[in-house]
Parts: sequence; structure tokens; C-alpha cells
Amino acid sequence: MKRNLFAGRPRSGGLSLSVFTDAEMDDIHLASLEILERTGMWVEADDALDIFADGGCVVDRETRMVRIPPYLVEDAIRSCPPKSFLCGRDPEMDIVLEAGRVYVSNFDEGIMIVDTRTGEYRHPVLQDVREAARLVDALSDIDTYESAVHPTDVPERTASFHKWEAAILNTGKPVGTEATSAYDVKKLIELATVISGSEDEFRRRPLIGFGVCPVSPLKLPRDATEVIIESARAWCPDTILSMAMSGGSSPVTLAGTLVLHNAEVLSGIVLSQLTERGCPITYGSSTTAMDLKLAAACVGSPELALFSAACAQIARRYLIPSFVAGL
Repeated sequence: MKRNLFAGRPRSGGLSLSVFTDAEMDDIHLASLEILERTGMWVEADDALDIFADGGCVVDRETRMVRIPPYLVEDAIRSCPPKSFLCGRDPEMDIVLEAGRVYVSNFDEGIMIVDTRTGEYRHPVLQDVREAARLVDALSDIDTYESAVHPTDVPERTASFHKWEAAILNTGKPVGTEATSAYDVKKLIELATVISGSEDEFRRRPLIGFGVCPVSPLKLPRDATEVIIESARAWCPDTILSMAMSGGSSPVTLAGTLVLHNAEVLSGIVLSQLTERGCPITYGSSTTAMDLKLAAACVGSPELALFSAACAQIARRYLIPSFVAGL
């Protein structure tokens, strides 16, 4: 298993950035609880509504709004494990997710690519997935592979299976997925179990992890809840990652957007823990500002860096591993 140098020894951890004071963090947390209790989340799928209702939330079936009491949110945060693992085909490449450990991944998911041989700007194909995974495998400073590009030469319904298989066979590092339904999750777990060698080995070292995105503002669509529920039942790692755009789908201020972002991620965490208490969860963020002139997301901007640093700070407060967008 890959571990950071000096693992387990008290150290400063190097450079860190605290965007907010402890008191300001309290304000953001309490404001998020107020949103979840008074405004609530719009939830599309009936099975997710059932889980929320059975767990003690106030569910309006007609409007599909779910209001989550603060005690349920706090309990869900406490039940999330402070440490989880991402496993690859090569056990030496497994990584530990916990406070004080920092890893780097490529980000996803490219819909166009520049052909390295011809210079052509084109849609990716499955061979590009294989080559991207090999590149990540060769780069010692990148620790995990996320779905770098989306192949267009395979059926769309099974694209997530082709992508994951192509990646896992071309890198020993942990591989992320782009599952968008319960069907995807179940079939990908079957595939990962075959590669693991047995169900017992898969349960010991699950070779697959998932990730979902709520829709800002304050929506949990069907694809997100299906993946949250099925990954929790299988005890597979899942990242709940909001992609709010300040000035567009969220308030223009840093603090206001973080309150909304936090409420969205916490709603997914509650759903996961109501499904299977103690299942591994990662707190995610790809939140940034919107370019008000072009109506486009400003990726690689100073605002994104501030949002990511703030979300990592929130995750540390909750004792939950984090996954945030970089520059």
C-alpha cells in the first residue's frame, strides 16, 4: 500500500490554507443545516424519498421536497468513517484517504481530444482511454486515475463499462468511474469482482469507487441517488461532489455558495448513511465561479482555488476525506 512519507508521525503537514476562522465555519455549517431543514432538497427518485422518509425526514411526495432535521445531518456526519481506501489492481498502489494525506489525480471527463499523432481535434475513442490510463500509470506524481475521456466508438448505454475495463487493465492505480444509474453500479461491481478473483477478495479490497454530483441549486436527481444508494449497499467508496457556479447556480459570494454547496453534499451524505450506516464517503467539490460575460465555468481560476481550499477545510471539520478540484 502506498503511504505518505513519515506516515503516523505528528508533523505540521507543510503549507496549509484556512479560508475561514472556526467561528465562520460554524456559521456556514449552521446555515447549511437551516437550508436542509427549512428549504430542503428536491429529490427525483421514489426509492430515495422512501429512504429519507424512513430515516425521519419530512417528505412532501407531491413537490418531492425533502426536509432533513439537523440531528439527522449531524448523526450522518458522525457515522462517516474518517479513513477510507482506494484500491487498484496493484496493492502497492492502494492509497489511504484521511486527514493529513494529500494525493493527486487527473480530472474528468474530456469530451474532445487532440490526437497526439496527427494533431487532429476530435472526439475520443476507447483507445484514447487505454492510452490515458497508461500515461497516468507511468506518472509517479499522479496517484489515481479518473475517467479522463469519454469514448464515442462504443454504445452509450455500456460506455461506463468499457471505460472502466480499459482503464483498470492499463494501470495498477485506483480507477474512478462514471456510473450514472443503479444498473451501471451493479454491473461494474460484477466486473470488478471478476477482476478481483472472488467476492471475498472484492469485499476485502474493492477495486472500484463511485462519484455523483447533485444539481445546483438543491437538487438530487435520479442518477445521483441511484449511485449513492447502490454504492452504499455494496460498501464501495463514493464521492459526493457539488459543482455549483457562484453567480450562476449559487450565490455570488464565497460564503453564500459554500453554504449551498455544503447543504447539497450533506444531503447526499445523509442518504448514504441512511442506506448503510458507516459506509465510506468522500466530501467532494468542483465548485467555482461563473464568468458573468460568457456564462461559462471559470476552471483554473483563483475563485476555484478558494472554494476548493474552503471545502477541504469543511471536510476536515467533519472528519471526512475530501476530493477537490485543483488548478
